[in-house]
Amino acid sequence: MSNTLENKPSANNTDHKKASVSSVMPENVSLDKWADSGFEWVGEVEPRSFERLAAILTTEHEQQIIQLNTQLYRHNNVLHLAFTLAGDIWLTCQRCLQPVAIDLSGDYDIALLDDDSQISLVDEEQDYLLLDEIIPEQSPENLLPLKKLVEDEILLKTPMAPKHDDCEMSVEQFGEIPEEEENENPFAALASLKGKL
Repeated sequence: MSNTLENKPSANNTDHKKASVSSVMPENVSLDKWADSGFEWVGEVEPRSFERLAAILTTEHEQQIIQLNTQLYRHNNVLHLAFTLAGDIWLTCQRCLQPVAIDLSGDYDIALLDDDSQISLVDEEQDYLLLDEIIPEQSPENLLPLKKLVEDEILLKTPMAPKHDDCEMSVEQFGEIPEEEENENPFAALASLKGKL
């Protein structure tokens, strides 16, 4: 599916950035077309539109729209995928089993490297991926899996055992728990036998 694009001049009117005005987040971005000129997509996404994420979302609370701003750009001859998320997803608290909001808001930036030789061009703290690991070799077109990469970062930010900061463990009790009688020290019984043997 092709995206409708428009030029967005910056404040100085010399730099032009392409921004997608499609209402549907693209699954892939053609690197053959956009790697050098840059690409931007701004929009809203439904959390359940991410297949792997949908499997862990609670059904007990309505999911809210996530604001997403993605940008493909070059810096120091290295391709980057940067995006900003704003919004929450609702999961199930592992203590009380009630819905808990997880804030996804933040800025993400991944360097997309052609090969290992480019690792020296990025900071040590910079997240990076090798393009040949995320784009199949037999692919006729270099398609960056944009939606999958955004979902990967969301899943990395999602706690494996989400919990409210202040809630009690949900415990269902059936019937009464019998009180245990205090057992005598077994060594005391041996001591009483000592003189009798």
